[in-house]
Amino acid sequence: MSIDTQTAARVAKLARIKVEDDQLPALAQEFSAILGFIEQLNEVDVDGVEPMVSVTPMRLKRRKDGVTDGDRQDKILSNAPDAREGFFAVPKVVE
Repeated sequence: MSIDTQTAARVAKLARIKVEDDQLPALAQEFSAILGFIEQLNEVDVDGVEPMVSVTPMRLKRRKDGVTDGDRQDKILSNAPDAREGFFAVPKVVE
């Protein structure tokens, strides 16, 4: 995939990065190289490859994905300096 200088300028503007006009062709070339590398990665066959946590083999602890606690609103809000209507009350910071 090839990125032109207009696209590079737009990306720089969206990222709020000031890029001089004479540097746009080099930036476009870098973007094209990055996208080319990503395209190469997409071509790799990863069927049957398990995701890795680390370079050393290890298993993560697994647990059931479910709610283990809840309905503790009163207990949680008991430590709040100011709680109203079941929520933490904080001072207004925007005038």
